Amino acid sequence: MPSERTESSPVGLHRVLEPSGAQITLPQAAQRLDASPQIWADEVRIDIETLNLDAASYRQLVGTHRTPDDQIDGPAIRASVLDIVATRGKMQNPVTGSGGMLIGTVAEVGESSPLGLHVGEHVATLVSLSLTPLQISDGLARWDGLGERVPAAGHAILFGRSIAAVLPTDLDPELALMVMDVCGAPALVARLVGEYAAKGGGGPSVLVLGGAGKSGSMSLAAAADAGAGRLVAVVPNATEARMLEGIALADHVVIADARSPLGLSGAVQGAGGPADITVVCVDVPGCEQPAILSTAQGGTVVFFSMATNFAAAALGAEGLAADVRMLVGNGYVPGHADYAVKLLRANSGVRGLFEARLQTKQAGPS
Repeated sequence: MPSERTESSPVGLHRVLEPSGAQITLPQAAQRLDASPQIWADEVRIDIETLNLDAASYRQLVGTHRTPDDQIDGPAIRASVLDIVATRGKMQNPVTGSGGMLIGTVAEVGESSPLGLHVGEHVATLVSLSLTPLQISDGLARWDGLGERVPAAGHAILFGRSIAAVLPTDLDPELALMVMDVCGAPALVARLVGEYAAKGGGGPSVLVLGGAGKSGSMSLAAAADAGAGRLVAVVPNATEARMLEGIALADHVVIADARSPLGLSGAVQGAGGPADITVVCVDVPGCEQPAILSTAQGGTVVFFSMATNFAAAALGAEGLAADVRMLVGNGYVPGHADYAVKLLRANSGVRGLFEARLQTKQAGPS
């Protein structure tokens, strides 16, 4: 084994190359991982099929790599991703700190692996690429750099405490990947709505910033499924508003800039007032204080965006004298993948949004 450790760690410490010694960290915080294909007894090796870069990371790459005429520089983005993986042994954007997830085929399972996976299974990893040992073998030759979905060859390593789900056979694998990429959001929203309802006050009002997006639309569906009351979706423009109209995901669809404190709170006031639960699903910074202002006293704000500045959120709530509970959407709730797939199957509106997004990705840029 390339690592000097004689025993594996279920959380992947044995794969951390930098920092080392007394300064060793968990894989997500590490500067470099050992991504060699030989597995330890409790590991699983996955042959990669597709990487899905998280939205905040891809947006940052797009903003950094532009052509002289201000177009997206796909080859430069591809080169940047290859450099990150080669340098760090994982796909972790050094600016955003985030990664994404992948789908692939189980190639080898260690004799002590607790994950319950079998060779040949088609799976999606449910842990971030920011902590997953990763090697690319094809130079990403099939990717033009113009989208978050990355056809790739190579391998990834799962630890003893990693999470993966076997892909359902009745869904397009790319559709399943899109759903599982955001499956933590609907599961946590459903849990929160259930907690509020259990207090006896009826279904809570739920506000979703970025309601037409993947995690946003799934969060709206989950809130309704769990018995929420008033549902409000915030979108940035008329195009996204039309996407939600007529599919019964929200009682109110409002167009507002989620970064504007007065603009957002005014729009929310016009849709019935501050919400009991506010879910932030937009991938741009600056939404912290507007979200807090749009949440009722005693309410809850859930930040699912990797663009969130958590210091700004904490200090902003203090400065606004806002009595709100603020949660980090960490992407994991027991049973989250199965629940997300169930929602997709049961909600034709959400499925339509996802399938339209998938068709656009498969068609490529115009």
